[in-house]
Amino acid sequence: MSPTCVFLIGLLCFFALVAMGMPLAFAFALVGAAGIWVLKGLEPALSILGSAPWQWASPPSLIIIPLFVLMGEFAYQGGLIRDMYEAAYKWVSRLPGGLALATMIACTGFAACTGSSLASAAAMSTIGYPEMKQRGYDDRLAAGVVAAGGTLGILIPPSIPMMIYGFVTQKPIGTLFIAGILPGALIAGLYCTAIVALCVRNPGLGPTGPRFSTREKIRALPGVIPTLLLFMGVIGGLYLGVFSPSEAGTMGAFLALVIALVKRRLTRQGFISALGETVRLSCMILTLVIGAMIFMNFAIVSGAAAKLARCIVALPFPKVGILIVIAAMFLIVGMFLDIISATLIIVPIFAPVVASMGFDLIWFAVIAVILIQLGLITPPIGMNVFVVQGMTQVPMDEVFRGILPFVIATALGLIIVFLFPQIALVLPQMMS
Repeated sequence: MSPTCVFLIGLLCFFALVAMGMPLAFAFALVGAAGIWVLKGLEPALSILGSAPWQWASPPSLIIIPLFVLMGEFAYQGGLIRDMYEAAYKWVSRLPGGLALATMIACTGFAACTGSSLASAAAMSTIGYPEMKQRGYDDRLAAGVVAAGGTLGILIPPSIPMMIYGFVTQKPIGTLFIAGILPGALIAGLYCTAIVALCVRNPGLGPTGPRFSTREKIRALPGVIPTLLLFMGVIGGLYLGVFSPSEAGTMGAFLALVIALVKRRLTRQGFISALGETVRLSCMILTLVIGAMIFMNFAIVSGAAAKLARCIVALPFPKVGILIVIAAMFLIVGMFLDIISATLIIVPIFAPVVASMGFDLIWFAVIAVILIQLGLITPPIGMNVFVVQGMTQVPMDEVFRGILPFVIATALGLIIVFLFPQIALVLPQMMS
């Protein structure tokens, strides 16, 4: 049996194991080790199982993952997302879909405190959705706003997929973070535009809210300041070269802790919960890294990764056409796998191809993350949709209908960044 056939059988076994409920990390590791055993023998398989945790989970660059996760947890426990939500609502309440706009703005702010889309979607499902439901907002719009807003967490820095991309491609993580700022703001703006357009067309979807006085609006602004301080302290320090990414993560976690303590909102139980959630998420991410890299070794040993890359390059298309094919594969993988797994599996295969065609890998990182972001809200899986459906109990088909305008907005943002690469590259170029 050819090595490629062995890999294809292994791939089918992987999907079967996942369908039976095995965690992705263990399915990756089991299939990868078994495939290497079949192709190279038992000793190499055992060797890679023994060395993988140390080789791929110990690099100093990965320390930033738990640090930024901890920053997001302290920000959540300190009530920063609720403060931003309430402040935003007082400023946009009279606009069509004002409460939905406030939810999207709060999602954007929370994205600047955590790199997790699922955490953002879960947080806003408990804060934004009940408020919209109480004020008569359409279920589809409310659920769609929360699911789409959560995806901003993987593009606006700090972004966990950007950290993984930097780890895989050896690109500077600080530069990748900075590259995501303007595209993230662009897509957030497109989401807000979609909300206003929907509510202008059908005012029943999102009724306007009460009118607040100028004094009330100004008094609400201090609620935004802690989030801005946190974002500017971390990302500003990276941009100016004051911090390395790991130092920025440390400073961010410390600032978030200080803000939560100053506001007197961080209880002992909240502190323990933040630490526990940080450990849980960090272990999950690092376990996925180990499992996915074992699987990638299987793909390399079998020759399947190289054959796939050669087939893509050999297509009778111009460079832009080949890039579009690669983008389509990113989208398809992002529809079926979680963010981290998708990044770990597909980036090592196609990043060298993209670089060999002369495209900038920093710009491509933004394109790749937007594609994965699109996969988070696209059927049949749509991880964010499942999170929101589980927490709001809105029927799945209704959530997917509500998310459709934001899928279109994300695709439009992707096209804009694709056609105008400087949107992603101007800040990194100024930084350098």
